[in-house]
Amino acid sequence: MYVLCFVPYEFMSGHSHWAGIKHRKEINDSKRAKIFTRLAKPIVLAAREGGENPETNFKLRLAIEKARQFNMPKDNIEKAVKRGTGEIAGAEIEEALYEAVGPGGVMIIIKTTTDNRNRTVSEIKHILSKNKAKLGEQGNTLWNFDQVGLISLEKNSQWEENELIAIDSGAIDVKTDKEKTFVYTKIQDLKKIQTIFSQKKLPLIDFQIFYLPKNIIQLNSKNQLDYDKLLEDLEDQEDVEEIFDNL
Repeated sequence: MYVLCFVPYEFMSGHSHWAGIKHRKEINDSKRAKIFTRLAKPIVLAAREGGENPETNFKLRLAIEKARQFNMPKDNIEKAVKRGTGEIAGAEIEEALYEAVGPGGVMIIIKTTTDNRNRTVSEIKHILSKNKAKLGEQGNTLWNFDQVGLISLEKNSQWEENELIAIDSGAIDVKTDKEKTFVYTKIQDLKKIQTIFSQKKLPLIDFQIFYLPKNIIQLNSKNQLDYDKLLEDLEDQEDVEEIFDNL
């Protein structure tokens, strides 16, 4: 149904704009190009802020590894890094967060990377207004979210042992559903714990900075349908990178 899949988890409230897409078997060229454009923006931003070396620039390392998960060509990644460092000319990229309230009172954080903030906010306002949602003021929904690190592991026969490794490594919480184990970390510990998992060859799926809701809600069937339509329209907006909510 979606170009990019939003995958709700039993224990992990919120939606990742990229979750599940690498498992789709049919992605046409136009969709692939759109995905690569989106993946390049965080690389440009990270390289501009912290330099071209992913070993010393964790934000860049995170963006590059995300791009590699979706088979973004090496040449595209290198060009994005060079745009960020100024070796290649390009439009200025910036990150912007938008807070909104959707159908049924669901709280939403919309993370964007854009080269035109005015265009982005105008289009997001239009999408929200036509889907029974509205843009909020700064702090309107952010108060209900903690920014944490999130590492997703494949749930295998050693999942209990993996949970213990996560706790011993300094994770602040560990949750498991039928398919995955979710490891929550302090932001400053995300790189350290991800490195430990990689060294121990744990079945790492993804790692990211995540907005974890403090208070969650449930939607009735009518509001859920309205919200699904809102998500579908938001993910078609080219500057939207991630969407988080308190479902």
